[in-house]
Amino acid sequence: MHGTTKDAEPVASVDVAANAVKASVEGRSLRQIAWTRLKRDKLALAGGAVVLFLVLVAIFAPLIVSVLGHPPNEFHQEEIDPLFGTPKGSMGGISSEFLFGVEPSNGRDVFSRIVYGARISLLVAFLAAVVAVALGTVFGIIAGYFGGWIDTVISRTMDMLLAFPQLLFIISLVSVLPNDLLGLSGSGVRIAILVSVIGFFGWPYVGRIVRGQTLSLREKEYIEAARSLGAGRRYILFRELLPNLVAPITVYATLMIPTNILTEAALSFLGAGVKPPTASWGQMLSDAVGTYQDDPMFMIIPGLAIFITVLAFNLFGDGVRDALDPKGTR
Repeated sequence: MHGTTKDAEPVASVDVAANAVKASVEGRSLRQIAWTRLKRDKLALAGGAVVLFLVLVAIFAPLIVSVLGHPPNEFHQEEIDPLFGTPKGSMGGISSEFLFGVEPSNGRDVFSRIVYGARISLLVAFLAAVVAVALGTVFGIIAGYFGGWIDTVISRTMDMLLAFPQLLFIISLVSVLPNDLLGLSGSGVRIAILVSVIGFFGWPYVGRIVRGQTLSLREKEYIEAARSLGAGRRYILFRELLPNLVAPITVYATLMIPTNILTEAALSFLGAGVKPPTASWGQMLSDAVGTYQDDPMFMIIPGLAIFITVLAFNLFGDGVRDALDPKGTR
């Protein structure tokens, strides 16, 4: 009995030590590794926090405006100097009642229009990114996997679309389309056009990334194993290849959104965006061109809104890219 007890004690110690070593070297999933890397990137986390804040502002715009502002299309002529047409007071009429001041000439609340403008910018940017990612993923994975003439046709189509003058096309399209289309009217038609065209001309960028990754992955051992076991093309495409393409697609989508925001702002600035009086940051910048010498805040505030939003998305997108990079060491 005594000998058995003495023999059991070393065995128990060895088991405890083995369990401790096993726990210390236990592998982590790719998601855990990516999250660990992302948490170390303070700039990316700050950008992500700003992005989340902007999304919440866009979602709860009516509630925020009802508490802190005035209706975005309500005129406040009493806040405008009748002689010069500029806001009364300094800094564009900024006060406790009008947090960002008022617009020249009509006195609309700039804060309310900035908040509602976030809705337009983020809505167009996100939906256009979804369209681009969906088309780019489908065509890119088909081109990369099948190769041959299919790859040639899709690749040449992507080259053609990349060389197409997107801004000029949208401007000409907006000028000829009716105000009512497919049950939409006014700004709804413009938003649908912006989402469709920006997304359509954006998918070749995603398609190239997905095609290149697919060309690399289709020769991997697990793909060959799936073929040898009799797996069909659809299964290989959507069950074997697609899950391994999520990381690069996610990275490019996060970096595409700020580009879409700038595109929407540029089109609104040129008059091809949403129709007045719908609030848009680009449209506000366009309106400020004639008054920026007398009221510079009317140009500075929407400009800062665009700058902060694009910077936040870029910082967050860079952090996501570094976190999902399999070659990264951070």
